[in-house]
Amino acid sequence: MERRNTIQKQLVLQAVGELADHPTAEEVYELIVRDHPTISKATVYRNLASLSEDGLLRHIKMPGGADRFDHQTFGHNHIECTVCGRVEDVRLSDAAALDAQAARETGFTAVGHDIVFRGVCPGCANKRH
Repeated sequence: MERRNTIQKQLVLQAVGELADHPTAEEVYELIVRDHPTISKATVYRNLASLSEDGLLRHIKMPGGADRFDHQTFGHNHIECTVCGRVEDVRLSDAAALDAQAARETGFTAVGHDIVFRGVCPGCANKRH
C-alpha cells in the first residue's frame, strides 16, 4: 500500500535527520513543535512508525529505555552509554556472518539482527577520573 507523503511526514523525517543523534520520539516531537505548535504527539509518533515501516528511518528498540530513531538506514548496530544515554553507530566487519550463523543453527530464513552494545562513553569515562 502506497502512503501519502504528507507535510507532517516530511517534518518528522527532517527532524530525525537534523537531530542526527538517534533521537527519541519525544525529542523529535520537541524539535518539531517549536516551529509547528499545532502538531500533536500522536501525529509525530504515527509518522515515526510509518517512516520506519517504509524503510525511510530505522526504529531502534532500546531495552530498558526509550526507543530511538536513526536517519541512516543501512545495516549497522549501535552502542549506548550507560551513564549519559548517548547512542552511536557501530559498524561490525563480520555482521553478515552472525546472520548466516543464526540461519544455519535455527533453519530460519531472511535472518537479520539489531544489536545494541552498552558501555561508558569516553566523555563519561573521563569525568570519572
